[in-house]
Order: sequence, then C-alpha cells, then structure tokens
Amino acid sequence: MAKKTVASLQTASKRLSKVIKMVKSPKTGAYTFVESIMQPEMVDEFLKNK
Repeated sequence: MAKKTVASLQTASKRLSKVIKMVKSPKTGAYTFVESIMQPEMVDEFLKNK
C-alpha cells in the first residue's frame, strides 16, 4: 500500500511531500496526528501554524 502512495506522489506534475504534525487537543490534552500532502515550499508554513 505504501508503494502505491509513493508512486502516485511521484507521477504528479510537481514534487509533493507528506507532512505529519502532532497537535495537542485543548479538551483532553491528548495528542493527535494531522497528515497532509503538499508542495515542499509550503511545509514550513504548515508546521508553523497551530
């Protein structure tokens, strides 16, 4: 399954990166993971946002 995901990312018109960010829930204090696929230029902006 992972190979199919990587293959589909490489065939796109531009390079893409999969970013996983850990976010703390304000209600329970537990951490959740937010995944996103984006262009490499947007990774820093995504990680800076809370």
